[in-house]
Amino acid sequence: MKNKNKTVWSNRFGKTNSKNFQRIGASINIDKRLYNEDIQASIVHVQMLIKKSIIPKKDGIKIIKGLKKIKKEIDKNKFKFKEKFEDIHQNIEKRLFQIIGDSAGHLHTARSRNDQVVTDFKMWVKKASFDINETINFLIRSLLKKASRNIDTVMPGFTHLQVAQPVTLAMHLSAYDQMMERDKSRVLDCKNRLNESPLGACALSGTGFNIDREMTASKLGFNNPMVSTMDAVSARDFATEFLFICAQCGLHLSRLAEEIILWVTPQFGFARLSDAWSTGSSIMPQKKNPDAAELIRAKTGRLNGNLIQLLTVMKALPLAYNKDMQEDKQAVFESFDTISLCLKAMTGMVETMEFHAPIMKKAAESGYATATEIADWLVRNLDMPFRDAHHVTGAIVKMAVTKNCKLDDLSLSDMQDIEPRITDDIFNVLDVEKAVASRK
Repeated sequence: MKNKNKTVWSNRFGKTNSKNFQRIGASINIDKRLYNEDIQASIVHVQMLIKKSIIPKKDGIKIIKGLKKIKKEIDKNKFKFKEKFEDIHQNIEKRLFQIIGDSAGHLHTARSRNDQVVTDFKMWVKKASFDINETINFLIRSLLKKASRNIDTVMPGFTHLQVAQPVTLAMHLSAYDQMMERDKSRVLDCKNRLNESPLGACALSGTGFNIDREMTASKLGFNNPMVSTMDAVSARDFATEFLFICAQCGLHLSRLAEEIILWVTPQFGFARLSDAWSTGSSIMPQKKNPDAAELIRAKTGRLNGNLIQLLTVMKALPLAYNKDMQEDKQAVFESFDTISLCLKAMTGMVETMEFHAPIMKKAAESGYATATEIADWLVRNLDMPFRDAHHVTGAIVKMAVTKNCKLDDLSLSDMQDIEPRITDDIFNVLDVEKAVASRK
């Protein structure tokens, strides 16, 4: 049995690698997550080699059976991953030699680890994209369900975190629905863009064997093979794009988390977070902390950092493959795990959160939120240019501030002191519910 305990290049060197170099070079603890994709791609590769008569059929069949046995071993946690074999590809290949003997040597015909690893990685990202899309869908449904129950729940809309205009809770939550919809579309765009197969590019310049790249691309679920073999083994923009999507989605979740954190404070009192998504204090018995929302807000930093990490790794690499690219997978795996968990946590919070409509309406009635309605009334009813109406309304607000009262507490004569043509019809637009209803 050949090459049982050696690296694939060991015959080229007179000395073995130092232990510390083996440690820095090994990626098996990270990329073993690709075992399913690696075995699937290897089986398809062998099927193509058999069809094209590049390897003997009997050896190919033995390889396929051996690979399926290895998959079962890994699925059942009976496979021993070894750091000395560096990565998932060599760990599987070495085990294949143990199972079927020298026939395993045919597996790597017309293939390099360079095209092998990026094929596996692309397949994994495609599946991860599908999973993220499904998880986003759950959150979208929760947002829309909560919004549908609060179509008439009035609350203040904010700019600069200052009361701006009255809106509804449904309108507010629907804004996050739209953010999530865009995140979904970005996931689909990324998935479609990466859907080209690198397999067959070999190390960088293709292969002299008469392989069928269209066959392997189709069987692995890709639209077509990548055109440039050098680009195929060296491109990682699909990974950086995926990381950006995770970071952007995390940013949207962080914004919603921040609002939840504000809403559940006594100072706002807009909402109550379920005990299932809250913690207490080790010293203050009265505390109920929105820790889940705070952790989502914090994990955005991790998502951003993973994106910057891979962009930095790739920024100055010449064509084609460089060992630096081994650092591409940990960031992607971690970001996928993080965004998936954050989406599920946010879905749980939205589903169980209770809102206090009277408090929200009262807040909408404060801060002179209907001032813009006065300006619009002046334009509609007095044919006043908006800039003039804005100035008149500003004077009315100033009067209310001076009197320390709400706009609808001013008398008609108070307003007529500023603009004599104002009629008592103006009070109709000072009601927050009517103001909301007037908006398109």
